[in-house]
Amino acid sequence: MPRKPAPKPVKKVVRKAKKRTSRTAGDDLTMKQRIAAEMLDSFDEELELEIDDDRIDAMTNEFAGHSPAETLDRRLYFKELFRLQGELVKLQSWVQHQGLKVVVIFEGRDSAGKGGVIKRITQRLNPRICRVAALPAPSVRERSQWYFQRYVSHLPAAGEIVLFDRSWYNRAGVERVMGFCTEAEVEEFFRSVPEFERMLVRSGIVLIKYWFSITDDEQQLRFMMRINDPLKQWKLSPMDVQSRARWEHYTKAKEEMLERTSIAEAPWHVVQAVDKKKARLNCIAHLLDQIPYEEVPYSPVVLPPRIHHPDYHRTPIPAEMYVPERY
Repeated sequence: MPRKPAPKPVKKVVRKAKKRTSRTAGDDLTMKQRIAAEMLDSFDEELELEIDDDRIDAMTNEFAGHSPAETLDRRLYFKELFRLQGELVKLQSWVQHQGLKVVVIFEGRDSAGKGGVIKRITQRLNPRICRVAALPAPSVRERSQWYFQRYVSHLPAAGEIVLFDRSWYNRAGVERVMGFCTEAEVEEFFRSVPEFERMLVRSGIVLIKYWFSITDDEQQLRFMMRINDPLKQWKLSPMDVQSRARWEHYTKAKEEMLERTSIAEAPWHVVQAVDKKKARLNCIAHLLDQIPYEEVPYSPVVLPPRIHHPDYHRTPIPAEMYVPERY
């Protein structure tokens, strides 16, 4: 009979098992460290936006002739912002899970901070679920259509959130003040928009409307900042310049718009926006309160083991195809 192989010494087997366990623990630690580093990089995205805001604030303070003042504790601001963004992710999952249709309208004067809060809302969300609609001036063809027609195509399907960076309320604001429409067209808009929005709500759309409010002095400072900031000059259009001269016209138009289009099904919500950080937190917190949501349970994700094929060899990439590593 063939002889059986001698059993391996117990000590050697234990030693190998310990070695494997040690290697696995080391790999887990390295992975956790890399994940932590990636999360810090993600937070840096927000820091980059805030650094840009700090630069703008410094310029604004210079024009205002006073020393910079911290209006909101930085640690509190970031802590609350990240917490609220985490809740927005839960809301996004709930909207998708329940097949909700959500429209959020952001209106306000030029430089009021609408874009800043929209950036913070969308920053951590899936662009396939939460998207921004910022329409340009209507074309010749669009001007001949039913006024609301070009906005309808941007409305959400089930499981989507659409943020309108300006909306059909252009007719009650810039178009009216700048003379791009007649007073008869404005009056028809005021008659139509409540019924249009009630129709949207009846169809199952959750409609939320925000007006960002700033003072005359604050807009003057922000415009001066844009004029003197090469990174922000593109934001200041000839139309924006004209809006400064017509501040009171815009005020009257805004007051009538809020009075005649704030309906029970879709009321206006005014955000005090002179302090940009507070405005962002207040708006996001309020938005989360408008839609009752729950955390959607998910099964834990388990990555399958990486399959290795011994006959596979990577094809070398030519050196000239690589982007130069200057940093």
